[in-house]
Amino acid sequence: MDAFFASVELLDRPDLRGKPVIVGGVGGRGVVTSATYEARAYGVRSAMPMSQARRLCPNAVVLPGSYGKYSHWSRIVMGMFRDVTPLVEPLSIDEAFLDVAGARRLMGSPGTIARTLRQRVREETGLTCSIGAASTKFVAKLASTRSKPDGLLVVPADRTLAFLHPLPVAALWGVGKATAASLERHGLRTVGDLAQTPRDVLQKWVGPAAGGSLHDLAWGRDPRRVNPHRVEKSVGHENTFAVDVDDLTVLRRELLDQSERVAVRLRAAGHSARTVALKLRFADFTTISRSRTLPEATSVARRIYEQAVELLEEQDLGGRRVRLIGVRAEQLVDGEGDSLSLWSEDDAWKDAEQVMDKATERFGRGAIRPATLLKRNEPEKPRFNRET
Repeated sequence: MDAFFASVELLDRPDLRGKPVIVGGVGGRGVVTSATYEARAYGVRSAMPMSQARRLCPNAVVLPGSYGKYSHWSRIVMGMFRDVTPLVEPLSIDEAFLDVAGARRLMGSPGTIARTLRQRVREETGLTCSIGAASTKFVAKLASTRSKPDGLLVVPADRTLAFLHPLPVAALWGVGKATAASLERHGLRTVGDLAQTPRDVLQKWVGPAAGGSLHDLAWGRDPRRVNPHRVEKSVGHENTFAVDVDDLTVLRRELLDQSERVAVRLRAAGHSARTVALKLRFADFTTISRSRTLPEATSVARRIYEQAVELLEEQDLGGRRVRLIGVRAEQLVDGEGDSLSLWSEDDAWKDAEQVMDKATERFGRGAIRPATLLKRNEPEKPRFNRET
């Protein structure tokens, strides 16, 4: 999907179409989560401090994010993908691989399928997507990136190397700034340069695993298949306060809010978690993480919250002020995992939270909330919220 979070926000603000818009935290410590292409033209990028983004693009309109809306539209779009093929592997809330081999007889060539899908997404949602089609996952992903925004690029199998080899080495998965600089010091500037370098030499320069992987990718070799049963490794949410906090009441309230968000995402994905983790970052940027494995997997916010609070209260804060707090659900399993025999009260909580899910889907996040979260009086706002 193209600039997904920003594009979803523009569905409610059509007056902002064609203008630079940034989505993210609005406080002094806010971070950009998404930006329209008009804002990106000024150099605005995801994960950039909002203060820097505003300096680069002072005329931009800044909007706070709403994960509930993004989840809603993601479910709709993913449903369209599954109408094409059951072999859909979501990579994130706004991106997926589709294996369309079985759809060709009924729907036509990959290019035809892609054009039909793009048209349907646009007509039924008002959103746009960019699609890459290729014989491997890596090249399809790269083609979709090269076709943004609102584009389509088909790379036939016999044109794979012609497409890959002129690209800069940084286009390959696993090549960050440091690796790219290292390769360039050895005279490797394009994927073609890397492909012509012997595998053992690459492994000597960047390590056995990375060297072998890069050599394969440079030759278009990627044996991975689309996996429709791929399970996320974890689901988390964290907040960075605008003002450091040492009030346990405020911290507990944040944990409740985060646990609600994490549980909603677990249930939407059909997962439960066996482990709950707490993350704390203090004013001096010291960061600690603590986790606890549960007797039974859960997707109930109340259970996640209780475990997170226990982890918090076990820490000796020693008067230290907290800059960031986060909750993460780990060791995910499909469905509910084991039965809830030990925590039978979770059944009642789960029923209530499923009602909340339905209200949120229909009326938006906050339609029904725990009373504690309706009585906020927080001088530390605004803060930066981030789903992970």
